[in-house]
Amino acid sequence: MFTYLILEIAAWMIGAVTAFYIVLHLLPHHVKAKKHLHTFRLPIVVLILALVLGIYSRQTYAPDFAMPAFMHTYSPGNASASLPYINIVKFFGSMSQFENVRDIGADPNSVPLPITRTENELVKIHLDVKEVISEIAPGIYSNYWTYNGIVPGPMLRVKEGDTVELSITNDPSSLHAHNIDLHAVTGPGGGASVTMVEPGETKAFKFKALNPGLYVYHCAAMNASMHNAHGQYGLILVEPKEGLPAVDKEFYLMQGELYTVGGLGKKGLTRFDTQAFLDGNPNYVTFNGRVESTPRMEVNVGDRVRIYVGNGGVGLISSFHIIGEIFDTVYPEGAMGEGSALHKNVQTTAVLPGGSSIVEFKAEVPGKLVAVDHALSRMNKGAWAVINVVGPANPEIFESLTPTAPASEEAADEAKKMDTRSTHLLFQKLPRTSSWQFFIYPHIVKETFWVYILFQIVLQIREVKHDGNTRRIQRLGTEAAKNTWQF
Repeated sequence: MFTYLILEIAAWMIGAVTAFYIVLHLLPHHVKAKKHLHTFRLPIVVLILALVLGIYSRQTYAPDFAMPAFMHTYSPGNASASLPYINIVKFFGSMSQFENVRDIGADPNSVPLPITRTENELVKIHLDVKEVISEIAPGIYSNYWTYNGIVPGPMLRVKEGDTVELSITNDPSSLHAHNIDLHAVTGPGGGASVTMVEPGETKAFKFKALNPGLYVYHCAAMNASMHNAHGQYGLILVEPKEGLPAVDKEFYLMQGELYTVGGLGKKGLTRFDTQAFLDGNPNYVTFNGRVESTPRMEVNVGDRVRIYVGNGGVGLISSFHIIGEIFDTVYPEGAMGEGSALHKNVQTTAVLPGGSSIVEFKAEVPGKLVAVDHALSRMNKGAWAVINVVGPANPEIFESLTPTAPASEEAADEAKKMDTRSTHLLFQKLPRTSSWQFFIYPHIVKETFWVYILFQIVLQIREVKHDGNTRRIQRLGTEAAKNTWQF
């Protein structure tokens, strides 16, 4: 996990020390002691090795690695990288405290059961805040701030008129204070003003769920947007008193943004990119915290499906769409209850940052449906999830009119593997020539340029008049030039 980060740090440190050594010993007062350039052969070799190590440590995947395997493109791209210079000491000092979570993504099937009771009651909810490390995609790690160790936090479900008693505990391993703001709460800060918890602390409050709807909850500790950008958000459904119409399957999806240093596909442990965050340009836009690796949503032909969709933000409006389906019913902005309008036959619905929507459709044809943010460039950053629809074909609604050749046994086996491992193929490397063309050449050009500039500075230093002995300095410069060609 730390290999690329450690190599990058080592390359910068070795390169900086070696460059300083060369410059220092080429200053005029050192010239007499260093008459021949061959004495610098070892430092120069070390400097070149540091350059090669730095280039290697900046390896990335192909530009489209976060796209579905069947939608890959092979366009050139360039992902730059930089290092965590200041905060790295504190972070690594606390590394042993952080839990390494195998899968940060909340299961979209984890939706609380519909509420069947007719009377209101006291509902008790407890959430644990924990800062953890997990993968955004295979080999790419991030420090997530979570509710209950998953992103998004667990979906909560209560009934209009219920009294909710909510407690929150900040794990002792956390480095930051946290709280919770529920948009379903009527009161100061949505609960944030009374739930600020330091590491190891627990606080609680109660509220009455006055208004039905699908609401976002999130951390509102300062800087609130930074906490959200680390994964601290979730949804709470306040069901109307009469309940919601029955469906066969419910799912829970939240779009979120991750701002990481090093560009899309930078391997190893990444850190938060403040500038990208301020510019509103995330490296990753995901459903449920990470780039999907294996489809986790499955329905049968004929099922009526409801998806609770949220947007944890912090900057992008989601244009939620399912490729291959039409939403026959949409609860715009998660609104429901008396006076709330339902939209019918919708292709794409807007989900605002800190907002939600509920979409419904009937699965009528088998195959793979792809939920996306229809600002489609974001699919390259991970904004997609697959819904498998299984069951008999329905030629009355959908049928190919082009005969297809029977698949070989080998092709059938490969297709079966694709169904099980799905987008693990995303992370196979491009052919070696393509990888060099897209990523290595730009770095070589950039690093070589700076080496050339450094060499020119050294030459200028050698020509400086010092102690009135201009001729001696010039003679030594000539000898050094000759030795350069010999070297």
